[in-house]
Amino acid sequence: MSSTTFHADAVLFDMDGTLTDSIAAVEAAWGAVALGLGLDPETVIAATHGKRAIDNLAFYRPEIKAHEMDAAVEAFEQSILDFADSFNKIKERRMPGSESNESGFSECAGSDSGESTPALSSASASSSRSGSLSTPSSPTDPSAGARRPSFATRLSDMLVSALPEESPVFDESPESNYTANDAQKKATEDDVDSARETEAEAVDRSIRILPGVKDMIECIPDGRYAVATSGAKTYAFGAMTRVGITPPPVTITADDKRLKAGKPAPDPFLLAASCLGFDARRCVVFEDSPSGIRAGVASGAIVIAVCTSHERSKIEGCGAHFIVEDMRSVRCKMEGEGEGMKLVFTVEH
Repeated sequence: MSSTTFHADAVLFDMDGTLTDSIAAVEAAWGAVALGLGLDPETVIAATHGKRAIDNLAFYRPEIKAHEMDAAVEAFEQSILDFADSFNKIKERRMPGSESNESGFSECAGSDSGESTPALSSASASSSRSGSLSTPSSPTDPSAGARRPSFATRLSDMLVSALPEESPVFDESPESNYTANDAQKKATEDDVDSARETEAEAVDRSIRILPGVKDMIECIPDGRYAVATSGAKTYAFGAMTRVGITPPPVTITADDKRLKAGKPAPDPFLLAASCLGFDARRCVVFEDSPSGIRAGVASGAIVIAVCTSHERSKIEGCGAHFIVEDMRSVRCKMEGEGEGMKLVFTVEH
């Protein structure tokens, strides 16, 4: 293994798959959209990753009018957070008397042994980045760290089993038939809701902080990093706060009206760099998805790709300058002071 050291002015982070792992909740939300449209969930999930919800919804739900799109995006992204919350909320509801865990979110494995990334200690809280990280209340242990089960497979099976086996019996009275149909429909809806809840209880889709993220953020001073995400504000801010990351002042979300295009266009990173007051070509981009990597490369930044959501083979041809397993392979320190201060990065690759 070799290492490379270089200087930069600022850092531009993608969020989902780079800072946080909410892939299971995101896949569940897109899987639900696919099932509602009669499409293959796995195909829809693969096609939507790393792209803005507004672009994906415009493609899969063309009937949504322009003036309705903001509300549709907000509702969809709230569904991601609902899927992420459901495991712990249902667990708490079915265990009366247990201590309430308001956040219900856990951190991703912080080591190869599967241990959770530790919460901030009092010592780290006094660092230059103490305001950017807070400890989520009572994080759940992720237990194994293996990829979580497919939403589509679990829910489809449960929905099938929830459907009634026999057709309703009708009498000759129109009024009675209406009542029977109405009752049957209500019963079926209740069965489907029960299946969804059972599936949600079986799979922990809690949002987690990825390995190395906490240490990386603590190394970067205020005003020298931003987040540029394909998520809209509801989802982006909700995901970060759930794992203890305070969204930085410069957080560019998909619903930012200043953006003309989302990733793989470079616009989100160019806007983030401009808001920080730096040339994107003097910045480092951390990304995980093919579209995000291409956006970072197009912005002129130095791109470090992390293999946290895709296999290395899936992102090798996207133009990243470095590919690492996760942020634990990258070190950052400050050199100099004031406006002339530089960030010094060392990448093990």
